[in-house]
Amino acid sequence: MEALDYRQIITIDPERRFGKPCVRGTRITVFDVLSWLAAGMSHAEILAEYPQLKEDDIRACLAFAPEREQTLKRAT
Repeated sequence: MEALDYRQIITIDPERRFGKPCVRGTRITVFDVLSWLAAGMSHAEILAEYPQLKEDDIRACLAFAPEREQTLKRAT
């Protein structure tokens, strides 16, 4: 499987959702997607509930999370 470049999908805009990382073109945050997954929603359920999302958007959120964690860890 080819690695997904989340930087093409996850955007950070101070004018959108107070600068929280969002899926491009939406107001859906990475935190929202990760929370739904943690609550037990499947990818198919998320995509059915939020048709503006694509499978790659969910994968981008999953790819973004550990890199963001490493970035924050290095900053402390």
